[in-house]
Parts: sequence; structure tokens; C-alpha cells
Amino acid sequence: MTALRAAAETAVRQCLGLEAGESCAVVTDDARVPIGEAIYEVASEITDDAVIVRYPPGETHGGEPPAPVAAAMAGADVVLAPTTKSLSHTRARTDANEAGARVATLPGITEDVFTTGLAADYESIAAHCEAVREQVAGADEVRVTTEAGTDITFGVGDREWLADTGIVHDPGEMSNLPAGEVFISPETADGTFVVDGTMMPHGLLEDGRTLSFAVEDGFVTRISDDDIREAVEDAAETVGDAAYNLAELGIGTNVAVSDLVGSVLLDEKAGGTVHIAIGDDAGIGGDTEAPIHLDGIIREPSVFADGSPVELPMADGD
Repeated sequence: MTALRAAAETAVRQCLGLEAGESCAVVTDDARVPIGEAIYEVASEITDDAVIVRYPPGETHGGEPPAPVAAAMAGADVVLAPTTKSLSHTRARTDANEAGARVATLPGITEDVFTTGLAADYESIAAHCEAVREQVAGADEVRVTTEAGTDITFGVGDREWLADTGIVHDPGEMSNLPAGEVFISPETADGTFVVDGTMMPHGLLEDGRTLSFAVEDGFVTRISDDDIREAVEDAAETVGDAAYNLAELGIGTNVAVSDLVGSVLLDEKAGGTVHIAIGDDAGIGGDTEAPIHLDGIIREPSVFADGSPVELPMADGD
């Protein structure tokens, strides 16, 4: 069995629990065909109602796919989407979930990340997610600090903490694959966060390099990096201030990820890390729609829920 085949078996059978008689749409693009075909091969052995839909890579993370792709997603019982640009924070993904589909998005997936990230114990990941969520549930404020300069406080408000466990067995559920995080779209945020891990378009940052962001009343007001600032400004030409929305606070729970590799999809799940995102949060419990969702991964954070330290799951070997 090839590595791609083994990872596809995990994704389709364990994570999504596809059954005979269910419909399955595999959504991929021209740059991710081998992964899409591996998933489709497994799905088509389980059900006669499987399709693979391919389109040119999107321009931005969070950009909507072509209408026929969105229609295929909304009409399926199970959707797996290995794509270059993320479909996680799109109306197409939300509509599919609202129609009852079980959805797994694999944004920016590479063959190495696919085979490495799907070789995890997802029952263990689910347990770590629950342990973290128990510590933060009910808190009014969550504060994150690091020695690199992060000091930001999030107002939770009425928003709900969500878990990305990789186990997607109930109608309307959604997860990233590879999985492993507890996350929320906060109502507001104030402070500074300093990314010293991975963030697009740069990938894994060199040792000593950091990206700094100032946040006031839930909006990013200063971006130290020219490339990221330009990407947000471009999105703002379409949606205005929504592009600057502080969209997400996430806590990694995948203890199988011991090193950051430059893939946001994998690195944001690493145990012992936090990630903070800018832009769209409509798909994760917020009310802001934007054609952009940029995650920055932060190493070695301290997290406090209403002043109490949160015990973070640490990557194996740490």
C-alpha cells in the first residue's frame, strides 16, 4: 500500500466514516491531483455515489470556488477537499454543512503533510481537544503572552469554543485534516501578537524573524510585514474593514506534530502552539465575511483563561 493510499484510507474510513450508500464529493484542484485521486479511489470502493471535482487553484485562502464545485459540495453526504487554497472559510463549505454534509478540508495540503499528518491517533487528539476546551469554556477573557512579545487579550462574549478533532461522523460537522485544535472567533481583542512560527506567504519563518501585529477593538491596526499588509489591503478593497478583523484564536492539540514544517495546515495543529488569524470568521461562529483568512502560528505561548493558566498539550518529545 502506498503512503498516499494509507493516508486516504485514514481520511475516508476513520475520519469521515464514509459508508456504502452515501454520496461523496472529492474537491481538488490542478495542483493537488494525486491526493484527490487517492481519496477518490478509496471513496469509490466504499460507495458507487462518489465523484471527483477538479478546478484551477484559487487565488486566495477563503476565496469562493466555482459555482459547480459549490453545488457538488452542497449535494453530497461527505466532502473531502484537498486544495491549494483553503475552502474552510467559504460560503460553499458553510452551505454544504448546513445541507447536512460532513466536510473535511485539507487546505494547502502536500503529499508529505498528507502522509505525515494522517498518521496520527485521532482518538488521542480528540481527548486533548476536550481537555483544553474544558479549561477555557466559560471564561470571559483569554490572554496569550510570549517571550517574543505577544500580549493580547480576547473577549469571548457569547461565542463558542469549537474543536477540530478530525473525527467527522455526524451530519453538518466539519474538520480540517490533518486535525487537532480548539478554536474560537472572539467578539473582540486588544493587544499585540508576534508570529514566530509559520505564516503565509512566508511559510516557516527563519530563526529570529518575527511578524508583529497590533490589535484594537477586534481589528488589526498595524502589520509589520509588507507582504501581509498588502494582502490584507487588497482584500479591504472589496470588503473594507472586514479584512482587518481579528478572526480566530486557536490552540494546537496534535501532539504528533513535533516540529513546524512551514505548512499552516499542519503547523497550526502542533501541540503547545497558538495561532491567531485575520479576516473571515463567518465559518467558525463569527459574523465577518472576507475573502481572506490568514493564520499566524506562535511558539511557546502562555495562555490564561480568566487569569488561570491553561495547560497546553505538548508535542511528543517536548
